Amino acid sequence: MSYPVTIELPVQWGDMDSFGHVNNVMYLRWFESARIAYFERTGMMKTMPKVGPIMARQSIDYRMPLHYPDTVSVSCRVSSVGRTSFQLHLEMRSAANGGAVAAESDNVIVMLDYEKQTKTLVSDELRKTMEELQR
Repeated sequence: MSYPVTIELPVQWGDMDSFGHVNNVMYLRWFESARIAYFERTGMMKTMPKVGPIMARQSIDYRMPLHYPDTVSVSCRVSSVGRTSFQLHLEMRSAANGGAVAAESDNVIVMLDYEKQTKTLVSDELRKTMEELQR
């Protein structure tokens, strides 16, 4: 699978919890950072605050615990596009574990008219941009 957007983030000592591994909240933050990088790459953030993406659903499958020191690579791609929403698939890999998948996340993102507080269509321009990015 092709991931058009990948970011790298260092695991910080303070990211770990009392159980000695990275706290699950950090996975959410790292996935968020990759998701925002994807939004920026597609130009979605340029229409904010009038129209833009909003999270409707997020699921995470934790594959392995992470520890300091490490660097994670978080990759993001569109898995499907609907009328007013699209789905993202994200993958997190651990450099310290030979690039093994540490977690995966699936997100449903809805395009929202923030002024009216209603769903709006995924624009043809955005569809085209996402399609080109996936190539």
